[in-house]
Amino acid sequence: MDPLKPIRDYVEALLHPSVQHDALAAARHRAFIAPRLIGSVVALALLPLYVTLRGAPGAIEVLVFAWLIVPMLCAFYLARTGEFERAHVLSALGLTAMVTMVAAGTGGIASFAAVWLVVVPLEAALSGSRRVVIGASIGALAAAGFLLALSGGGLLPDAANNPLLALGIISAALYVASLSVGMQSLLRTVARLRAADEQRYRLMARNATDIITRHGRGGAVLFVSPAAEALFGTHTGELLGHRLFERINVGDRPAYLKALADAASLNETRRNETRHVALRIRRDGSSNGHEPSFVWVDMQCRPLDSAAAPGPDREVVAVMRDATERMQNEQAVETMRAQADRSEIAKRHFLATVSHELRTPLNAIIGFSDMLVQDERLRLDDERRRDYARLINDSGSHLLSVVNDILDMSKMETGEFTIMPESFAPAPVIRNCCDLLELKARDGGIELELALDPGLSDIVADKRAFRQIMLNLLSNAVKFTDRGGRVTVAARVESSGMVVSVKDNGIGIGVDDLPRVGSPFFQARAAYDRPHDGTGLGLSIVKGLVLLHGGTVDIQSRLGEGTCINVRLPLDCEQRRSAPLEATVTHPVFDRGVLSAPMVVSDGVEEKKQVKKRA
Repeated sequence: MDPLKPIRDYVEALLHPSVQHDALAAARHRAFIAPRLIGSVVALALLPLYVTLRGAPGAIEVLVFAWLIVPMLCAFYLARTGEFERAHVLSALGLTAMVTMVAAGTGGIASFAAVWLVVVPLEAALSGSRRVVIGASIGALAAAGFLLALSGGGLLPDAANNPLLALGIISAALYVASLSVGMQSLLRTVARLRAADEQRYRLMARNATDIITRHGRGGAVLFVSPAAEALFGTHTGELLGHRLFERINVGDRPAYLKALADAASLNETRRNETRHVALRIRRDGSSNGHEPSFVWVDMQCRPLDSAAAPGPDREVVAVMRDATERMQNEQAVETMRAQADRSEIAKRHFLATVSHELRTPLNAIIGFSDMLVQDERLRLDDERRRDYARLINDSGSHLLSVVNDILDMSKMETGEFTIMPESFAPAPVIRNCCDLLELKARDGGIELELALDPGLSDIVADKRAFRQIMLNLLSNAVKFTDRGGRVTVAARVESSGMVVSVKDNGIGIGVDDLPRVGSPFFQARAAYDRPHDGTGLGLSIVKGLVLLHGGTVDIQSRLGEGTCINVRLPLDCEQRRSAPLEATVTHPVFDRGVLSAPMVVSDGVEEKKQVKKRA
């Protein structure tokens, strides 16, 4: 059984509650309480023995033994209040006052008690406070000067050669020894706690999923935690110095250096602030199975030692976290927001366009039918009635076409549009479509040419959908070609399937409008010299129908030079759509507004010239 355990338990019980969870502060309180309390108790316990051997004590001896109560009071004051510095100040003042009074009665500066003035600063050193040490030293020197002045003036008796001299020296030596033991214990406790903290921080750094780095002058990496190996695919040694800087994307390097410099320059009043920056850092692909790529990281940095003077040499600690997924999510949200904006614009455009397209034929139907109702009053002849009936029929057909286009578009967007493949020869369908547009082309002064490959074989596709594709392409080509122009329709067989091309030398499409061609209700009007009627659904429906067949649409155009649209269809759409690669193509996505094809566009200078010429 440990004989000192009851004493240690009692000292532990005296510790103030404010330091019971702080190992370092508790060690300092123990170093203050234990020597004073134990020393005073032992000295008071020896008082009867001293009186027995020495006889009745004198005034000085009574003062010394009375002073033994002061260290105990200081120890209980610290246990009661937890005021560590004040307890040290009270202890230093009490010791200085006692030594001064005893020395003044026993010979002044030459007294045996004067040696205790050396103990005062040593005792104050245990406080760890510079102010307490300086104050105690000044008090001890002032007391020594006071005794020296009294002794020099002959105001004090000469030092007596008595046993008190030896007792004073021995007691001072024992007290200093107890203080030294307490200081040594405190230093061991500090070293142990520091080692434990370092081990704890190293363990946290090794097991943290976030990357912890320490940076010196110029951003040089002095330490990097092992978590960097998994994220960057390389050993931590390959990131020290300026090698991490070399991995950062060139565009992000200025922001990286600025964040470190700003963190190093934070002063004491802003020590809790951090600097944040998002960076792209190269990740190697050899060790973790990834291809070499850039990953997004969030870096937060702050000064390592807030008490040091701010400046470029100040060390900075940084915490990096993988932000690739978050950045991708933000980009996805931004893309969805842009799509929502485009959808809103498309909806407004749809309302404006469709209302015009519906109002025009409806006005014609209502107007001419009203005239037919008032036939008796207006006395219309047979030819006029036939003209009105024809106009009503044309307007109704146009109205039905608009409604059918809208319904087809809606079905394709919701995935409800179905095709019914059958085997048929495409050449007669293409010729029939050209015949239907021949009259409109002739009225517009446009030459319509047909160039079909003699080896054009049968295909398996939806005949009605193929006919609609051709009619929409031909109608657009004739509509946007000026008088005297030419529209050429060609069809040929390639290894991948059949290619149908519709080429015109009309007004063409501008560079800014070209990526949006194929979006629902979009019409590239801003750069042209005249408006054109229609809903803007033609190419959108073409694109949807082609994709439902497993084909592709690509467009090439130059402003002022014309447009060429190539439609590639498989020879057997059923076989193509049942292939695993195409199984996900159920219905097209129309809100992207980009046709799946390489697009050749004119340069900006030539385009500006064409616009200026037409203006």
